[in-house]
Amino acid sequence: MSTPRFPLGDVVATPSALALMKRHGANARDFLSRHQQGDWGDIGPEDAAMNDHAFNNGDRTFSVYALGNDRIWIITEHDHSVTTILVPEDY
Repeated sequence: MSTPRFPLGDVVATPSALALMKRHGANARDFLSRHQQGDWGDIGPEDAAMNDHAFNNGDRTFSVYALGNDRIWIITEHDHSVTTILVPEDY
């Protein structure tokens, strides 16, 4: 297992995200691990570059992972105090 690139802080999830993961048999830990290791999922190259630079300039990190035709978002705040798992409609 790779070393995490940053701390997640408190991890929270919206009810919609929990329901979506349950419906697809997905495990939140798998997505959190990918996010924490710098695998940003299904984002474009510009957003990935922004995430890669976030560690140096105090910005939040943002990942997107596909679950069938749906998406899970993971956002870690700039100070790494909290990481939220949500669906786009929750934003």
